[in-house]
Amino acid sequence: MSAIPHRIPPPNQQQSARGGKREDEQHKGDPRERLIVALDVSTAAAAQRIVGAVGETALTYKVGMQLYTAEGPQVVRDLVASGRRVFLDLKYHDIPNTVASAVHEAAQLGVSMLTVHAAGGGKMLRAAVDAARATNPELLVLGVTVLTSLDENDLEKIGVRGTVLDEVLRLSALALANGCRGIVASAREAARLRAELGNEFAIVTPGLRLAGAGHGDQVRVATPVEAVMAGATHIVVGRPITEAPDPAAAARKILGQIGG
Repeated sequence: MSAIPHRIPPPNQQQSARGGKREDEQHKGDPRERLIVALDVSTAAAAQRIVGAVGETALTYKVGMQLYTAEGPQVVRDLVASGRRVFLDLKYHDIPNTVASAVHEAAQLGVSMLTVHAAGGGKMLRAAVDAARATNPELLVLGVTVLTSLDENDLEKIGVRGTVLDEVLRLSALALANGCRGIVASAREAARLRAELGNEFAIVTPGLRLAGAGHGDQVRVATPVEAVMAGATHIVVGRPITEAPDPAAAARKILGQIGG
């Protein structure tokens, strides 16, 4: 396998021994804390090229189902070893014991953030949180609410009544009540989440597009600036950075827009 090598220069910031976590004091006001670059590619070699091109303009990279299925856990190990943080976005959704075992393995890999479907229920969410805490108390377990590709019509077809906002609020409250320290939701729900549930949790926002760009298969989209203004703590950006002629310049432009 063509893995991400250790020769990729790590960021200069000090990191702890687990999960590539840096000292908080060294990142206060650093907009890179908000940015997660999505490695939505099929090979470790392609991921390596993106990480190398982005350089120190990003601290955290998302490894999702596509890359993880193609390359397995080694790509995560290599990213962590190179000094990067990893957001493992596999959206675990199964019986509590199975999810707890998967979260334990993810924590052993050194990931900094991971996702579980809040629709899996309170017992599953609590099992995931407990497994994370037992291995790495700093690991951020995020409850996925409603995918950004879904709207009210889609929810109705799967038996969910009410608005997308209603469902996002309900699932977010469930996730937080069972120990999750953050949720995944679109920017369109972020402001209401802050108003209803407060500020003491992370909101990770996918489905972001630059102004004037097409929506693709996403329905509930926003720009990075709109997401942060609405209350998102982290934004996940893929193609606007990874497919840009100069990924580092594209990332710097977004960092300049979202500020500290």
